[in-house]
Amino acid sequence: MMLKYELCVEEEDLRLDKYLSEELEEYSRSYVNKLIKEGFIKVNGRIVKPKYLVKSDDKIEVEIPEPVELKIEAENLPIEIVYEDEELAVVNKPKNMVVHPAPGHYSKTLVNGLLYHLDHLSNINGVKRPGIVHRIDKNTTGLLMIAKTNRAHQSLTEQLKEHSTHRVYHCIVHGNIKEDEGTIDLPIGRHPKDRKKMAVTAQNSKRAVTHFKVIERFGDYTYVENKLETGRTHQIRVHMAHTGHPLLGDDIYGPKKTKFNLEGQTLHAKEIGFIHPTLEKQMVFNSELPEYFQKLLRYFRDRK
Repeated sequence: MMLKYELCVEEEDLRLDKYLSEELEEYSRSYVNKLIKEGFIKVNGRIVKPKYLVKSDDKIEVEIPEPVELKIEAENLPIEIVYEDEELAVVNKPKNMVVHPAPGHYSKTLVNGLLYHLDHLSNINGVKRPGIVHRIDKNTTGLLMIAKTNRAHQSLTEQLKEHSTHRVYHCIVHGNIKEDEGTIDLPIGRHPKDRKKMAVTAQNSKRAVTHFKVIERFGDYTYVENKLETGRTHQIRVHMAHTGHPLLGDDIYGPKKTKFNLEGQTLHAKEIGFIHPTLEKQMVFNSELPEYFQKLLRYFRDRK
């Protein structure tokens, strides 16, 4: 079934593709651009170009064609399975790996590897995200819960909603955090000017709570433990950057370049804990820091 949207413009002098990608957040600007060129989007009943500048009271009709269902291939990728039973698994995601297929990433994702290594996965999230209960960013490493049955998926999702899961991340940030520990309780929503970023904002946001504790100080940098109470998109990255301490290597929320030639933010999902849906007991898992992270710590310690 084709999705349809009807919008009435209030804000003027924005390109049509930019306006729609901001109004319809689930669709990227490039995808909207493609729809305009293929005639699925009309302004005041006629087809226009992506660069058309919308005017007040313009009537925009949008049709989203049914997606062509892709078959996600199983691939023998190097994924460390920390724990597995009939209901669920815990895996240690490596750096530079996208969690699930999306435009531009239909292979070599964690899901492709899970389909190869695990005999079955939950299907609540559809064909592109089987087993995926929660996500971490492409360049964040560490532990993820994977649901093998729908019963486990529902249970783990509910625990995430109730904030009863145990999730601890380690990171290295710019600057010297003076407090030994603290709590950042600031709402996070889509960035008002850059829709691909998140930001601390009062508009269209949700409460976000991060508890932090300093592990070690290196003068220009600080090694920090973060415990998530909520799990918003880019939460740790946004919260730490907002306090003036962006994550080392984070070229979106921090400096564009660092002297350490890193591949994205220095962030590792070190611990994860939850109540097992059938055993009904608390399970907690811990993972070692990846080698690149340990190498940085050794460098900072030697320099200190």
